[in-house]
Amino acid sequence: MKKKQITITLVERKGECMCHRGHKPGDTFDFDTERGKLCPMAMHVAFPYIDILRYGGQPPLSRNGEMRFCCPDADVMNIFKIEQQDN
Repeated sequence: MKKKQITITLVERKGECMCHRGHKPGDTFDFDTERGKLCPMAMHVAFPYIDILRYGGQPPLSRNGEMRFCCPDADVMNIFKIEQQDN
């Protein structure tokens, strides 16, 4: 069985500071081919969600039904969305 494509998209910034890595809302990353471009702190938070998806589980969803997580930098607070698609 082929792995599903997983994308991580920065959808919102709630903090007062700009991202130290330069990420902006709308930036999208393919987990398998571009994970090195995503901030390591954000990837640290994203990985458990992706691991759950890759093993067939369902991570917790936000109120609007999306898989979302927040950057751990309290001054930046980037909000990311995780999506998976069939290749």
